[in-house]
Amino acid sequence: MLCRVIKALQATPLIQSITLAGPDRALLRGVPQIDQQLEAGQLHWLANARSPSASAAIALAADQSRQPVLLTTADHALLGTEILDCFIRGGLQQDCDFIVGVARLDTVMTRFPGTRRTAIRLKDGPFCGCNLFLFATGRGRQLANFWVSVEQQRKRPWRVIAGALGWAALLRYACGTLTLEQALQQLSRRLGLKIGAVILPFAEAAVDVDTLSDLQLVEQTLAERANTCNA
Repeated sequence: MLCRVIKALQATPLIQSITLAGPDRALLRGVPQIDQQLEAGQLHWLANARSPSASAAIALAADQSRQPVLLTTADHALLGTEILDCFIRGGLQQDCDFIVGVARLDTVMTRFPGTRRTAIRLKDGPFCGCNLFLFATGRGRQLANFWVSVEQQRKRPWRVIAGALGWAALLRYACGTLTLEQALQQLSRRLGLKIGAVILPFAEAAVDVDTLSDLQLVEQTLAERANTCNA
């Protein structure tokens, strides 16, 4: 999966350099296509921390450039250049410090009926996370620490909403009247940053590999693509 993600990132002209936050360097020596690039300086590596959010914070702190930083995960097995281009261009067009990628649940279910995805049920949603984050400014990088609490409660969206937006927003969420734009505006006010979202039209953007059924879904999708290409 990691090799697939790296390949997608390297094929995207908008990305200039890639840093891996883990896994352990000894493990990567067993993957020649990655190890060779690390030795040649084509990829950069940092030791992973105790969690994805902590690893992200370390990687952002280590980056001394003032360029926007894209963050994604190693289990984003269906990530492709089309998804990346859509997200990065859409994010940079917004006057925001931090941008998150989401996909509508119905987009995902239409493409992958029967699959189970965690979704936040907003009035204009529901929306699924896509493991795509753009830290567009230095101020936006401050959200790396906030991500710790989101990461811990990502399977309990009401706790995230209550902690980040307040109980009034939680009530609106429970009543089904909170929209994505309202949630982002409230979150921006509370955190002192401008936060935006790119709604991606790709169901594949919302697929990561957390379970065996996710792995089977990805393998089936890739097999179908291969058959189509060979037809």
